[in-house]
Amino acid sequence: MSNRSSALASQRLYYAPVKVADIGDLFVFLGDAAAMRFTHCDQSLEDCQNRLLAFEARRNQDGFAPWVVRHRETDRIIGWGGLYIDPFDPDWGPEIGYFLHPDHHGRGFGRELAETAIAFARARTSCRMLGAFAHPDNHPSAKLLSRLGFVQIGFVASMNRNRFRLMIDRA
Repeated sequence: MSNRSSALASQRLYYAPVKVADIGDLFVFLGDAAAMRFTHCDQSLEDCQNRLLAFEARRNQDGFAPWVVRHRETDRIIGWGGLYIDPFDPDWGPEIGYFLHPDHHGRGFGRELAETAIAFARARTSCRMLGAFAHPDNHPSAKLLSRLGFVQIGFVASMNRNRFRLMIDRA
């Protein structure tokens, strides 16, 4: 059961820091090659744990890191993501990402998570720009980023990803 009293929430979702107890549920989709075909896929539960805890370790340094995403009605973990600086490639700066269990694709949860991350960046950080990446064949992700106001600014051949940017207004 999540600690709802301290979790950040949106209309249908709760967001909380990663706990070791969450990693098995996250690995179900983060370690699924078909589900993660457009992004990083963890090869083992240990790899998943090491990667997620590396991201979580940046929370104190940066003031943000990806959240575990739970459905408010069921309290079940359905995703992972939000605002982060990638601990394995920090030079890209603040990014948003959304990684959902395939059972929850196409239902607007990615948009809800991304909007929450952008609002968090605007209200609780000094970030002036956010980045995002989408595989060229991941048309739904590119479409979502465009709807959120991101602009495609190039292609990163070494990652095989389109790069997007959103300028944060402070109005």
